[in-house]
Amino acid sequence: MLLIMDIGLISTGLLIGVLVGLIGMSGGALLIPMLVLFFQVSPLTAVSSGLLVALVMKPLGAAVHMQQRTVHWGIVRWLAVGSMPAALVGAMVIGVVGHTPGMENALKLFIGITLCLSVGMTLLRQVLDRRQSEHPRRQPEVRPLPTMMIGAIGGFAVGMTSVGAGSLIVASLLVVYPELQAAQLIGTDIVQAVPLVAAATVAHLHYGDVHLALTSSLLLGALPGVYLGARFSTRSIGVLIRPTITIVLLVSALVMLQAPPLLLICAPIVALIILILLRMPPQPAPAPAQADAAAASAEVP
Repeated sequence: MLLIMDIGLISTGLLIGVLVGLIGMSGGALLIPMLVLFFQVSPLTAVSSGLLVALVMKPLGAAVHMQQRTVHWGIVRWLAVGSMPAALVGAMVIGVVGHTPGMENALKLFIGITLCLSVGMTLLRQVLDRRQSEHPRRQPEVRPLPTMMIGAIGGFAVGMTSVGAGSLIVASLLVVYPELQAAQLIGTDIVQAVPLVAAATVAHLHYGDVHLALTSSLLLGALPGVYLGARFSTRSIGVLIRPTITIVLLVSALVMLQAPPLLLICAPIVALIILILLRMPPQPAPAPAQADAAAASAEVP
């Protein structure tokens, strides 16, 4: 039975690693519900062990983006100022309350809420990407206070649930820095996640419930998975996979929240319709000459 469990965890780590390398998603949002729902791992153990897995995987992606010079270091610094202490606080809080009787269901509830926020921010990111792709990008000026606030909110969420380093922070950065280039957005987020996850992991090693056997099995699959995913990563594959992952995360969140069956059916359908609408190319605005000609012809009786 232990061998079967190990094989299952290795396969899960491989899947998560491939997705992280393939489309740059944060592995915690998918790993935590899988551990809790399919492997019956306690929420606190899933969060603590998942953070250790993320800590090993994150530097691989960060190194690639640093080599490609797609990191805005000014934003990274201010995000870390807010996120690292907040991650420590979040991990301390969940470490204290997570061991108390009856808190397992409450932690599942909090993870479910965070996953719902993650899905919502993913949809918001696509809306912002759609609007901002029409405008030229330039090097943004760093805004320390809002950047620290983004880091603090994301850091606390990661410390509590290991979810939020990607979706919550990326969408928030798009709001504050609409001029940030797409490659810089991804690179900045991945690099800032390294100190954030490191702080949360250190706290969980002391306050949480890290299982090294669980973590080792996941990493056996995750590390080659990240490499394979990065090797075969293309934009077309990401376009196909991201909507599926978003729907899976939404369903996982609703299961965590013990949503009624009707909501479990309707919510993914609504989210899928929204994703399809967001994927439709916007109607191009008429050229000035064409618009003048159309207006002139409209005035002719």
